[in-house]
Amino acid sequence: MSAQSLSALPDSLLLQIMMWLPPRDRLGGARVCRRWHRLVRDKLLWRHLDLTSYKISSKVLWHLLRNHLRGNLQTLKARGSLHSVRKQEAFTPALMQALGKQCPSLHHLCLTEVDLRTLSYSCLPSSLTALELSCCEIPSLWFQLPEASQDRQAFPRLQRLIVRNVPAFSNQHLINISIQGTLKTLALSKTYRVTDAGIQTAAPHLGDLERLALCQSGIGDSAAHFIGRHMKRLRHLDLGGSPSLTDVGLPSLSSLPVLEELCLESCSGLSAEAIMGVCRALNRLKRLDLSGMNFEEGTIHVIQAALRNCVVQTRSPAQIPG
Repeated sequence: MSAQSLSALPDSLLLQIMMWLPPRDRLGGARVCRRWHRLVRDKLLWRHLDLTSYKISSKVLWHLLRNHLRGNLQTLKARGSLHSVRKQEAFTPALMQALGKQCPSLHHLCLTEVDLRTLSYSCLPSSLTALELSCCEIPSLWFQLPEASQDRQAFPRLQRLIVRNVPAFSNQHLINISIQGTLKTLALSKTYRVTDAGIQTAAPHLGDLERLALCQSGIGDSAAHFIGRHMKRLRHLDLGGSPSLTDVGLPSLSSLPVLEELCLESCSGLSAEAIMGVCRALNRLKRLDLSGMNFEEGTIHVIQAALRNCVVQTRSPAQIPG
């Protein structure tokens, strides 16, 4: 049999191959031949776009928007220039508004190292349901909605918010987003300005949360009390790296009726007795993460024996051989 080339493959298979290519190589493929040029413009290739590996300029983003992303884009991940020498942000208000108009299916936006102080929250596409911010700068009044109900329709109705290492994220930001009453998932990591007082104010508005992560955020016993009191639909709770959480506040979590996963990684203020007491009361608990806890091996065996219907993880995935 003669050797077959890529040109012998059907369009459907070529498209599947192109989906694995980085965006830059994907665009370069358009210069191979007319057939590839046509395939590169197929909307299937541009539903999920990850640009975090590139230094993207506003000019490049506008080119992608005009030629490839119209009506197709569902997920966009991109990196700004917050920590670079030339701080020329590609994400301008005009670009964000154009994304909202020309990509009505865009529901997931992930921004890394972007200075959002020049962008108002109203500039974000109203179609967004998931927003991730990593190492970004945000203004103090972000997430705040106008009082007029008709004006709120132009704002995103976020169901999923993930914030990592954003020092400016504060109690006020948490309250502004929580009172919108749409969140199902909230994950905060290294947001040290979020305190027990912020959790206390926001918790009554977060009754529909199913996933909550407050990692290395410095919350303590008071926050645990309000989580257990108001967030009855939680299925996944991660309080990893919370040294202020002690045996006094932990029992509050026993009132979460549908909790399936609990992460207490590196919560050094907790005793084995308090952990077992809470987990016995959580009838649906399937997974308990105790990675980073300085329990003796015998104590771990006692915990595992007491929680036979629950998988107890005692080491982080990086520490597990293989």
